Amino acid sequence: MTFIAILAALGLEQWRPCPWRSALERAFVDYVRRLEHRLNGGTAGQGLAAATLALGPPVLVAALLWWAVDEIEPAAGFAVNLLALYSLMGFRRFSHAVSTIMSALRGGDLPGARRALGAWRGGSTAELGTQDVARLSIERGLVDAYRNVFAVLFWFLVLPGPAGAVLYRLVTLLAEEWRGELPRGDVTPLARERGQFGRAVRRLLWVLDWVPVRLTALSFAVVGDFEDAVYCWRTQPVHWPAGEGGETVGLLIASGGGALGVELGGPVATQSGEPEDRPALGMGEPADVELLPSAIALVWRALVLWLLLTLLLTLANWAP
Repeated sequence: MTFIAILAALGLEQWRPCPWRSALERAFVDYVRRLEHRLNGGTAGQGLAAATLALGPPVLVAALLWWAVDEIEPAAGFAVNLLALYSLMGFRRFSHAVSTIMSALRGGDLPGARRALGAWRGGSTAELGTQDVARLSIERGLVDAYRNVFAVLFWFLVLPGPAGAVLYRLVTLLAEEWRGELPRGDVTPLARERGQFGRAVRRLLWVLDWVPVRLTALSFAVVGDFEDAVYCWRTQPVHWPAGEGGETVGLLIASGGGALGVELGGPVATQSGEPEDRPALGMGEPADVELLPSAIALVWRALVLWLLLTLLLTLANWAP
């Protein structure tokens, strides 16, 4: 039933994006912002307490709800898993964003491609050329596919019911919300660095990422250029800046670039518009619009590999 729930959720999400996903994410972010205003005294201990209050109730509710309905009727437990995955996974968000940028670039609409990339990735895009847009689209696509699909699937399979998938997605949102500084307009006494306050949740995200990010990188290698992907994986991620996601993101981009035979990384404009010098990751040709379909295909092949392995595990559990 787990394998069927995954297939059904992926099919539903491709047919029609989840209409309540953004609302649920906004509600959670509003909740954790209220927690932060009450608890952020700038210490790691306060951040740990706030993270526990933020993550504990929704994960516990998801686990208990699935357990209760599954005990009564397994079909109801299947429905809970399906709805949870449909709400949490976002393969369409990645694939459609890349497709929009690809169509704009092929049509010669560079400003439109820049706007689409800016809406998806954030940051300054005004000075980006065609190759820059293609390169950043591939980078963002690899990371989004991991965060919204592969890691969610991994923790869904590891923990009972939808608890693992809920935990991972909420930790990702929380780590994103509690990094950096509070907005300049915030004049409360809590308008201070979030470095220590968000330390616990960032550490938790690193722990949750450790296994699935390596499995995802291995999947890229298996379905792409294995030798180059493994070489890039082993030698390049350590140089990726912490502010850009650190080793986790560096590992994804390095292995994905090696598997595709494309050079990623390099200088990029920051939120302030100032260029940031990042190391080159991957190897091969410079990124261009013709490589965008290959990036989508790489992720699709890796996803099919995960589904096949999940099916084999399911059949092995059913076997006498």
